[in-house]
Amino acid sequence: MTAGEHRPEGRPADTGARIVDAHHHVWDLSVRDQDWLADDRLAPLRRTFTTADLAPEAAAAGVDATVVVQTVTVPDETPELLALAAADDLVAGVVGWTDLTAPDVADALARLRDGPGGEHLVGIRHQVQGEPDPRWLLRPDVTRGTRALAAAGLVHELVVLPHQLPAAAEAAAAHPDLLFVLDHLGKPPVAEGRSASWARDLRRLAGLPNTLGKLSGLVTEAHWDTWTVEDLRPFADTALEAFGPERLMFGSDWPVCLLAAPYRRVVGTARELTAALTPAERAAVLGGTATRVYGLRRHGPG
Repeated sequence: MTAGEHRPEGRPADTGARIVDAHHHVWDLSVRDQDWLADDRLAPLRRTFTTADLAPEAAAAGVDATVVVQTVTVPDETPELLALAAADDLVAGVVGWTDLTAPDVADALARLRDGPGGEHLVGIRHQVQGEPDPRWLLRPDVTRGTRALAAAGLVHELVVLPHQLPAAAEAAAAHPDLLFVLDHLGKPPVAEGRSASWARDLRRLAGLPNTLGKLSGLVTEAHWDTWTVEDLRPFADTALEAFGPERLMFGSDWPVCLLAAPYRRVVGTARELTAALTPAERAAVLGGTATRVYGLRRHGPG
């Protein structure tokens, strides 16, 4: 927000910097099923979640803009998310999905860009965490798709598990002209405590200048009912040291985060985890990095 703009009701006054939630989801179960919600532990998420549900929570937490991220690997979801971004003042960017292994991936990306809301497409994500091959990112057909992302000027969003981080680093090293954004810091084993192997592999990835990380998803890697900020701090501090604030961005992972915490607590936790930074560094993590990396434009009120 710029000087003189009205602060939304309920916005915390501890920072004047723009706050961007760089990672959340929406889904409508009347449109399509979400197969990944079959796990009984995820029963609270088996309902429709829309930006109408998120908007009051975001306003109360002081969030100005968001990036919505794909959840299922079906072609129809991304055009729907792009149309949402075109119509919704809260959503400033879309990380969608297309088949990176398809021979016509470049044409598919062009169609998304040319469709309604296509200007809001900022990146593409595949559910690499579900691939049995730990080196899926290095397959020749995936490499061809990765080159198409670079040519299109889009970000390659990575949702991987800790054992897939080495392949992610190899892929990023092979494509220095493409930005790679690591979701949820690679899903470290927070509930188990500090992991030396995760930290080593994260640092290897972060050592590449074309990589960034998302300070997101940690609450659901912790013990859902008993976690504290101090449980998350070693992982957040490792990421801050490895990437630096200019290459780290906050994301809530709403509504998945609701399994472990309400939205406002997740935003508040990000503030606590970055409290020791300088004001400029904190502003980068809470919004500046996402705005710059995704090229987010202000739209709608505020």
